[in-house]
Amino acid sequence: MTELPDRRLLVVHAHPDDESINNGATMARYTAEGALVTLVTCTLGEEGEVIPPGLAHLAPDREGGLGPHRVGELAAAMKELGVTDHRFLGGPGRYRDSGMMGVEQNHRTGAFWSADVDEAAAHLVEVIREVRPHVLVTYDPDGGYGHPDHIQAHRVALRATEMAADPAVRADLGAPWEIAKVYWNRVPRSVAEDGFARLREALPGLPFDASAALDDVPGVVDDAVITTEIDGTAYAAAKAAALRAHVTQIEVAEPWFALSNALAQPLLTTEYYELVRGERAGTDRETDLFAGTGDPTETTETTETTETETR
Repeated sequence: MTELPDRRLLVVHAHPDDESINNGATMARYTAEGALVTLVTCTLGEEGEVIPPGLAHLAPDREGGLGPHRVGELAAAMKELGVTDHRFLGGPGRYRDSGMMGVEQNHRTGAFWSADVDEAAAHLVEVIREVRPHVLVTYDPDGGYGHPDHIQAHRVALRATEMAADPAVRADLGAPWEIAKVYWNRVPRSVAEDGFARLREALPGLPFDASAALDDVPGVVDDAVITTEIDGTAYAAAKAAALRAHVTQIEVAEPWFALSNALAQPLLTTEYYELVRGERAGTDRETDLFAGTGDPTETTETTETTETETR
């Protein structure tokens, strides 16, 4: 077996670009520090809107082809972050973008939202048992803002964490592995409010129509919920470059960005998390996702997650 780095991080996201928005600075920092960062993206993002007029033909309501195009955008973004291990759940195109909640695409053949959770999780179990991550980062039970693919990514990631640690589950996928710490993506309310206050002052000189609202930012929670903050300011340029690589989805005017609605948001380079499984390092906010993980070994026991949702 190839020797793995001492620190290994698994990041699970729904669509290309989610990783750069939520974790771009974190991923760039840990990669630069020698950790193995593995990204698993669950769909190709086929239902996304398209910003550049010159690429409008890729939109799903026109010629299509957005999904394969976004595969290339993701590869370019990962190059900017230094991440070399990026994969699609079950292989590219195994699961299709489900669109927003309540639309017809939710139930199309292959839609990720309609996938059997255990079946989808088995694909992630294979990755977990191969790379043996110490830390997993994904969404909260609401997926940050209620998108069906984000919710499903959360369910699949948590289920795969349980399955991967159970020696009775899919021995054909490798030896069991228990992930020491699981985090959800978060944004502290005070940070978001401060960012939008600065944005309002800067907005007249920016190439965006207006400011987004605080409610448009996924994962905003009261500051007390935050357990961990990762200072990625040294990797601000890498995160901005990764966002720019997602040409069809994002426009960047540092330190701001906008999605297809042309509403500006702060581009955060300190990224925040809530620890939901594993031991918190100290009583203050952690500054390292790996704090307290040691070097986990293969296990035959599964640590109970704090997850309370029922499947």
